[in-house]
Amino acid sequence: MTVMSGENVEEASAAQGHPQDISYPRPADHDDHDCCERVVINISGLRFETQLKTLAQFPNTLLGNPKKRMRYFDPLRNEYFFDRNRPSFDAILYYYQSGGRLRRPVNVPLDMFSEEIKFYELGEEAMEKFREDEGFIKEEERPLPEKEYQRQVWLLFEYPESSGPARVIAIVSVMVILISIVIFCLETLPELKEEREFSTFQPSDNTTIYYKSNIFTDPFFIVETLCIIWFSFELVVRFFACPSKTDFFKNIMNFIDIVAIIPYFITLGTEMAEQEGNQKGEQATSLAILRVIRLITPY
Repeated sequence: MTVMSGENVEEASAAQGHPQDISYPRPADHDDHDCCERVVINISGLRFETQLKTLAQFPNTLLGNPKKRMRYFDPLRNEYFFDRNRPSFDAILYYYQSGGRLRRPVNVPLDMFSEEIKFYELGEEAMEKFREDEGFIKEEERPLPEKEYQRQVWLLFEYPESSGPARVIAIVSVMVILISIVIFCLETLPELKEEREFSTFQPSDNTTIYYKSNIFTDPFFIVETLCIIWFSFELVVRFFACPSKTDFFKNIMNFIDIVAIIPYFITLGTEMAEQEGNQKGEQATSLAILRVIRLITPY
């Protein structure tokens, strides 16, 4: 690689006595140029010289594709001009010369070098290699459903960052979980427990019988039911929209969602069958714990 300043390139050629030794590319025959023909690339006034065959190793990139780089050709100076970062181009040109090795110069910031990689269209593979060398954590691939409507629903309920409506649904889910936890905490207060219980005195045998109010008219139960309806709706929608039913059940958070709503239906079944049991509190406790776990999952 030869590097020359913009002011001295003509003088350097004239001093040698044969400026014709350097052959510059002509736009007319750009597609059928000689593989050994040399090309001058001007980066903000600093000239770099290399062979066309070096650039042609990567034909999908900006410099390697004759049609892509043609719009930067200056016919008056017979060179390609790019108003880009100079230090970065040392590494960009070395990428072509080394056959694909990319190293960021120490004096070039990460974000700037990343922009240069995108500008010169080095490709996703080069970008991934660069991010890996710099210590970036590789993002996990997110499998999406093949059908368009399933994909939209899946993104809506599973990836809050994908759109505005998805963020709204995530916020609603968090609010419902918080309401459900608050309801559980209020139900455990002795004062509220006493209000939902009443007693009658039987003078015949001098005994007091304690009764509980109808659970289906209990405000706490009604709010709890609305929360469970949302949880169940969200779970069913995500199940039918998921790309893989097997992976859906393997996901620990989906398993928690399923287990979290089971105690409610058990309690509902026992109440409807008019069966009194002592495990109701334990069921509610396990449900609340699972909701706390669900709450701290990323949205």
